[in-house]
Amino acid sequence: MIAIFLPPAVSLAGAQPEPLVTQHRAGTADSRIGYETLDYVTDSRVIVQQPGSRAALHRLLEQVPLGLPPARYALDPKAVDLGRRLFFDRRLSQNETLSCAMCHIPEQGFTQNELATPVGHMGKGVRRNVPSLYNVAYTDRLFLDGRERSLEAQIWSPLLAANEMGNPDKESVLKKLLNTENYEIAFAELYQEGLTEETLGMALAAYQRALLSADSPFDRWRYGEDTPISNAVESKANYPALAAEGFGVFMEKGCGSCHQVNESDALFTDGLFHNTGVGYVQTARPARPQRIQISPGVYIVPEVDAETETFSDEGRYEVTGESADRWRYRTPSLRNVALTGPYMHDGSLPTLERVLAFYADGGGGDPMQDSRIRNMRLSQREQSALLAFLRTLTSDDVDTLVSDARSIPIGERAAGRTHDAKSN
Repeated sequence: MIAIFLPPAVSLAGAQPEPLVTQHRAGTADSRIGYETLDYVTDSRVIVQQPGSRAALHRLLEQVPLGLPPARYALDPKAVDLGRRLFFDRRLSQNETLSCAMCHIPEQGFTQNELATPVGHMGKGVRRNVPSLYNVAYTDRLFLDGRERSLEAQIWSPLLAANEMGNPDKESVLKKLLNTENYEIAFAELYQEGLTEETLGMALAAYQRALLSADSPFDRWRYGEDTPISNAVESKANYPALAAEGFGVFMEKGCGSCHQVNESDALFTDGLFHNTGVGYVQTARPARPQRIQISPGVYIVPEVDAETETFSDEGRYEVTGESADRWRYRTPSLRNVALTGPYMHDGSLPTLERVLAFYADGGGGDPMQDSRIRNMRLSQREQSALLAFLRTLTSDDVDTLVSDARSIPIGERAAGRTHDAKSN
């Protein structure tokens, strides 16, 4: 049994969603502010109403946005186009209901803002927060535990995971695509070997590598002086004083030792693995939650045990087997961080304010956590300044990437031969 507690005079009649969004933009998600109360009003919006505009993403690697290192690859625009199409194709999942873009949502920073951890095949839970794909071209160790070293190879992990896209094997994925109109032709035109395990990975990797995002207010303030950007001087003069103070705090407190900032560019990550104490906090949570929220202002209290999925997660240790790697996770980039919440490997911190408060308290309390976090203390003024700085890391091209993403039809199941749907 479960006990359900409703406050007096409860009405579950929610407010109507806000009007449709007619412009493709990042940051379109339900903030869920006030969700714990009966007064909650959703700000959920329809995010796909009309096609977006295609951008020449491959050119971003020819002249990378201000603030990024030189590109490591050149991209064929046809490969980017094919990868984009695959990224939005639900037929890549076993039951043809999930695409890559349903976890990596363009409008939500190519992650998911509304769930701490995503829901996969047949409603199964996934144990880790969705990593954003901005600038993934520079990532050498993929997934939060670093278990893959190649974008081309890593695509098979979600495709074959029983709780993600649920395909039984690689052969079934390739066979389905060969029976889907135009894919066989598209791969044959682009790759001499046609559609194979390797070329499927190459196409999807091409689109992901094109998702470069920088040229933020911070970049123009720090790196704009020696560039031909016309507004560089104005950007330096107009950079918020509190944000500049926050960058000083960021460097003084040692944040930049993990979220690295160089003299000529910044990826805001060292690509290494660190224990912040979040994994330790996770193990201390009770097996049976004291209460579960099921709707605005409405909670249930479990009174019996029920079999549920267990999400034991030991981080990098699962890859290396080294005890020192327990609860270590890859440092995420801070670029566009204001768009990519919730935060931490388990999505347990919903806002940047909560993240800063976590560090201000010295992390999760794990005796083995990184000493730089254990010894960190942040005043309220320092937290406010850091927040102002982090918000200036949002790039000017994020809306362009959203519009480009929504220029592609959604591939989904149809009666008979599969087809491309014109809308979501």
